Amino acid sequence: MKFSDFSKLIKFRLTFLVVFSASISFLIGSKVNGIIEWRSWLMLIGGGFLVTGAANCFNEMIEVDLDKLMKRTADRPLPSGRMMTGQALVLGLVMGIAGTVMLFNLNATAGYLAIFSIFLYAFAYTPLKQKSPIAVFVGAIPGALPPLIGYVAAHPQIDEIALVLFGIQFVWQFPHFWAIAWVLDDDYKLAGFRLLPTGKRDRISAVITFILTLILVPVSVLPTFMGFGGYVIGAVSMVSSLIFLYLAFNLMRTLEIQSAKKLMYGSFFYLPLVQLVLLFDFVGKIK
Repeated sequence: MKFSDFSKLIKFRLTFLVVFSASISFLIGSKVNGIIEWRSWLMLIGGGFLVTGAANCFNEMIEVDLDKLMKRTADRPLPSGRMMTGQALVLGLVMGIAGTVMLFNLNATAGYLAIFSIFLYAFAYTPLKQKSPIAVFVGAIPGALPPLIGYVAAHPQIDEIALVLFGIQFVWQFPHFWAIAWVLDDDYKLAGFRLLPTGKRDRISAVITFILTLILVPVSVLPTFMGFGGYVIGAVSMVSSLIFLYLAFNLMRTLEIQSAKKLMYGSFFYLPLVQLVLLFDFVGKIK
C-alpha cells in the first residue's frame, strides 16, 4: 500500500486540522492546570490522529460506491480499486482501538468522547448526507468535539472554557460546510448528497449561511466576555468574524460559486487564527 493511498484513506489534511485544533485546546487546558505535560500532549496528538483517521476510514468504506460517482473522490483508494474494503476495515479498527486506548490513558472523559465522535461521524452523519440537510448539523457535533477532547485530556472536566471552545468550532462549521457544499454541489448531486440548507444553490441557502456566520460574531468573543480571554483575542475574533461575515454577505448578494470559494478559503484561515491567538492571549493573561 502506497503512503499516498493511506493519506487519501484517512483524509490526511482534514485529520491534521482536527489534531491541530485538539492540540491547541490541550495546551489551553494545561495552562488552567498550571503545567504542561508534553508526554500527554504527544499522546493526545497520536491518539487524536488515529481516532480521526479511523472515523474517516469508516466513512470512506460506507461511501465507497458513492465516491465512484464523484469526480472529486473517484481516485480514492477504495473506489479506484487500489485497496480492498477488508484492508480498510482492518486499518480502521486498528487505528480506532489504538487511538481510543491512548486517549483513555489520558483520562476516561477524553476516551468516551472519542468513541462518541467516531460513531456519530461514521454511522450517523455519513448515511444522513443522502437523506437530509440536517446531516450538516449532525456532522457539526463530532466536528466540534476535537477542541473539547483536547481540553478535557489536559483538564478532565467540561467547564465553561471547554464549552466555549466547542461552541466556536461548532458554529464555525456551518458556513464552512455550506461554502464547500455550494462549490461542490454539482459533484455532490451525482452521489445524491443534500448538504445545502435547501438542498440547492439558492437565495434561502445563502441567507441561512449568512445568519449562521452572523451568530459566529458574538460566539467568537465569548472568551473575552467571560473573562478567560483578553482584549487581543477579542479584537482578533471580532475583526476576523466581521471579515468572515462580509464574505458570507457577498455570497448572499451574488449567489456565485466564486463568492462561495472565497467564503470557503476564509473559513480555512479563520479557525486556526482564532485558536492560536486565543492560546497565546490566554497564556499571557494567566501568567
